[in-house]
This record gives sequence, C-alpha cells and structure tokens, in this order.
Amino acid sequence: MKFNKLFLLMLLAGVFSCTDLNEKLNEDLTRADAEAYLNGNADVAALLRGSYDGLRLPFQDQSRMWAAQQHTSDQTLGPTRGPDWDDNGIWRVLHDHTWTAEHAFLSSTFNELLQVVFSTTNTLTFNVTAQQAAESRYLRAYVIFNIADGWNQVPYREPGENLLIAPKVLKGPEALDFVISECKAIIGDLPDGPTNRANKNAARVLLMKAYLNKGTFADRKTPTFPSGDMDQVISYADEIINGGQYSLEDSYYDNFAPNNDQVSSENIWTAENVGGSNSGNVRSRWFCTLHYNQNPSGWNGFATLSDFYNSFDDGDVRKKANYAGMTNVSGINAGFLVGQQYDQNGVALKDRKNNPLAFTPEVNLVETGNDLEVTGIRVIKYPIDYVNGDNADNDYVYFRYAEVLTMKAEALLRKGDEAGARAIINTIRTKRNTAEFSSLDVDKLIAELGREFYWEGARRTDMIRFGKFLLPFQGTPASGPERLLFPIPAAALAVNPNLTQNPGY
Repeated sequence: MKFNKLFLLMLLAGVFSCTDLNEKLNEDLTRADAEAYLNGNADVAALLRGSYDGLRLPFQDQSRMWAAQQHTSDQTLGPTRGPDWDDNGIWRVLHDHTWTAEHAFLSSTFNELLQVVFSTTNTLTFNVTAQQAAESRYLRAYVIFNIADGWNQVPYREPGENLLIAPKVLKGPEALDFVISECKAIIGDLPDGPTNRANKNAARVLLMKAYLNKGTFADRKTPTFPSGDMDQVISYADEIINGGQYSLEDSYYDNFAPNNDQVSSENIWTAENVGGSNSGNVRSRWFCTLHYNQNPSGWNGFATLSDFYNSFDDGDVRKKANYAGMTNVSGINAGFLVGQQYDQNGVALKDRKNNPLAFTPEVNLVETGNDLEVTGIRVIKYPIDYVNGDNADNDYVYFRYAEVLTMKAEALLRKGDEAGARAIINTIRTKRNTAEFSSLDVDKLIAELGREFYWEGARRTDMIRFGKFLLPFQGTPASGPERLLFPIPAAALAVNPNLTQNPGY
C-alpha cells in the first residue's frame, strides 16, 4: 500500500468540510490535527512492506533492470525466433547497443525505481521506529545507487517536501555520496538479519559497491580507482569476513534454490518470495530460456553467447551440475543447457517439429532458419521450483558472500597486491571445482566475475568499470560513449525541468 501524506491531508480537509460536523470541530481542526491523526493511524509496517515489494518488478522481472544489465552485456541476448520474441526489436537493440530514448523497458525501469524512492521517502514522514527508518533509508539508497548507475540523474526529495514543486536532481557522484552517507548513518539501527530484510551487512556491501565504483561514476569512460577508496572496500569486506557469519557455499546452486533462505551459507541480502502465495517474478529466470517441450514448458527465448560459455573450464560446477529436486524431476541440469536435451528418464526430447531438441552454440539476433527453436545455449541459474507454480519460493538474491570476496580481491589488485587478490579468487575457484590461477590481472578478473555472477544482473556495471563495455564483443560492434548511460524518459523530462537528457540521445 502506497499513499501520499499531502493527498491524505487534502482528503481529510475535504471530509471535514463536507460532513455535518458541529461548528466547534470545524473551527478547531488544524493541519497539525490532521497530521497527528495520520501519524497515529498509519500502518508503517505495511508501508515498509510495500517498499520491499516495490523492488520486485524492477529487479525480478526479465524485462526491467535485469534486462538493462544483462542484455547489454557479453552474457545474454534475446534473439527473434521467427514470429516469436520480436517485440518490435526491443531485445535486439539492447544487445547491439542501439536503444533510443523511446525504449519502453528502460523507461519503465526508470519510473518504477523512482516509485520506490518515493514510497520509502513517504514512509519516513510518519512516526517510524529507528529500525523502520533505517530500513526505508537503506532501500532508498540501494535504488538511488542503481538509478545513478544507469541514468546518472536521480530526482530526490527530502521527507515532507512540497510535492507540487519539481524535485532536485542528484547527479552521479553526488548521488553516490548520498548513498555512502546514508549507509553510514543508518547502519547502527539496521538489524543483523534475516537475509530478506535490509541488514547491517547489506549496508556494508552497498558501501563496498559505492566505493569500488566511485571513480566510475565520476568518469565512466576513463575511471580511476584512488587508493583511499580501495582501502574502504577492503575495510568493509574485512568487517564482514571477520564476523564469521558467511562462507562460500559447497553447493553453488543452493544460493538460488527454492529453499535458499534455509540452505545457503552465502546469501547476505535477498528478496523474500513466499512459495505458492506471494512472490515476485523470479520464475522468469527459467521460463525465459527453457523450450516449450521441457518441464516446465518455457518461453523459448533468451540464450547466452558461445564465447562466454567457452570461457568456463570443464568440471566447473558453475558450467554444469545436476541438482536434486530438478534434474531428477525433469532431466534439466543447473548451469548451461547445450546439446541434446533429455527428460528425467533419459528419453531424448523433441522440438515442436519433432526434430531433436538439441541446443546449439550458434545463435543470431534474428533467427530465420529451420532450427530457430534450438539455437543458443540456455541458462538455468535458479533451480526450478516444481512445487509452488508461478509463485516460486526462491528468494531473489541481491548480495552474497562471494561478491564481498571478489570486491576485496579487485580492490587489492587495483592497489598492486596481485598475490593477495589471486589468493582470494583461487579460494572461490577451488570451491567451484576449477583450477587455480597462476597469475591474475584485470582481464582475468573481469572474466572470473562473469563466471561467478553470470545472469545475476550486474554484468553491465562490471564491464563499464573494467573498460570493456564499449569494446566489440560477440555479435555487438564497438559502441560510442553515450552508451555508458541510458536515456532519461521523455515523460520524466516533461514534468521535471531539473532533469536534462543524457548526451547522445
């Protein structure tokens, strides 16, 4: 439930002026009375819950922030398969970096993220506890980080500001400074857990991300990494590591499983999805890629690129692993699906034309041949929930412990401590059943980030930070610097004169 205090004040004023109340009540009613009534009767817990739920669409849906981060990268594409998945080219232009200011998904993402900024700020206008205020401010800081990352401009109001006046706009570095100051201010009032609530370590991770990307927000084309910022990344990482609350998960896919809230030792902050009754669109992570004739029947859409798939060593569990509760139910393995597909009994599956359902590494943005149903390697990162249907139980993962370790490794490497960085990365690679590195540089590290965090919705940000986003990659030509940011939607520009269109759009 979301509502606007100014609107409720106006509503109360209207109610009191139109009802047959005695003259004394009409004379005595003041704005302060109305505000006191609202503060005393507002369900703050419900408002806060609404802000958490407001994160679901922009982050869990396959067409919002995930698409902006993944389809623009070297990991994901949504090919047109004959009459399927054309959608007026809305997926293709993301992958080949030709989107415009009219891109519907990017506009919707911007608007929905700003709705969370509004709802969290609105919550702060009521009588909130210290923890409720800290959670609201954390959710707002997290969303502001993502808006600034994508669009570099964040409309922002202080709680209680006049809604009839256009909000000021926080630009990239200013927005990042706001995120940092907010996290530092609230961390003491955040709880230690659980993972599906904003918590102290989630704030530390966001601080790490802010300091790691600070030089990028200042200059996305030529980012720098000041030693002091890297020291902050290392310091917050050490606070989390030394707390002893997390460890790398022995079973990689447990981090994303239907019962990941119970079995994962890595997850730091997740979005709670309640199986069978109340969840976001986390199911899209498997529906968007599975073929119609698999179990469950998917949408036969998205695939990964063969260059990315080939970057994995054989035996790496991140590449392929059977997963109990999924493979034995449907024959589908976790990781990547390539080649002939089978059901749980070992029976070879067919496509809709009764040809072998054998996924091929080759895939084009526009598929027109006879094999358009099987082109492209498919991806299963979240093990399928076969119990709860569309309301899947898998909690959506925002932050996990491996990210703490890799960010510390990156900070060490950028400070010149190759050996220290390599030791951390090799710990992760050993846990994932792949060979240790004998040396580490930034090219190896960005490739390893891809393997560890594929399809988790952060690849664009990583590629920009490492200077890879504008370079050509498989199927995508070199891009101009305007692609480092997304365009501000026309509707937002029309209502807020403090916004300006980003260069190149």
